[in-house]
Amino acid sequence: MACGEVVVNEFQERKQKEDAMKKAGRLPPGQSLTLKFPVLHYGPIPLYENLDNWTFKIWGEVEEPVEWNWEQFTKLPTRTTTLDLHCVTRWSKFNTEWVGVHVQDLIDEGLIKLKDTAKFCIQHCEYGYTTNTSLDAVLADNFLLGYQYDGKALDPEHGYPVRGLMGAVPGNKVDANRYLWKGGKWIRGLEFTEKDRPGFWENAGYNNVANIWREERYGGFF
Repeated sequence: MACGEVVVNEFQERKQKEDAMKKAGRLPPGQSLTLKFPVLHYGPIPLYENLDNWTFKIWGEVEEPVEWNWEQFTKLPTRTTTLDLHCVTRWSKFNTEWVGVHVQDLIDEGLIKLKDTAKFCIQHCEYGYTTNTSLDAVLADNFLLGYQYDGKALDPEHGYPVRGLMGAVPGNKVDANRYLWKGGKWIRGLEFTEKDRPGFWENAGYNNVANIWREERYGGFF
């Protein structure tokens, strides 16, 4: 098959799938379907020779801070979740399969206990990067601390060993659906706070809420 035919076939396949997602009401306004998994982030990719010194912390408005090493983290309760991912740069990837830890499960198992004053969650990642969400968003079904994608460990450029994952449950058009940047790559901890605190991209002009259905891309902090 000639190179031109391959390109035409890929375009037709992408367009057919995009039309199907539009018809199903799963493609947010301003988005286009991609068959790839684009890599977008600010700064270098951290490379780990091993995870002997890796830890994940939870602190802030909790009854008691906790910290897990990699072995302990991978023994926490897990969920297998299918999510549609929507990037603020206007690509959407559908039916992605993930395994990871859900904050609500940690609460249900008594592994963490939030104070009544916990209203927001700040994700802390490598190199000091942060992003923020309301508490209800991080407890929703479309947020995950993901460490396996498509049956495998994450690639370094996609957030190995763990990334915050913010997407949309297929067919579940809820207010908690957020653009993908609201899940931080290379995440190292969650800080629960009483007051909101905009993160890296929010301070750079991105919308503080980032609802995909309302196209909350830029501006509108508070």
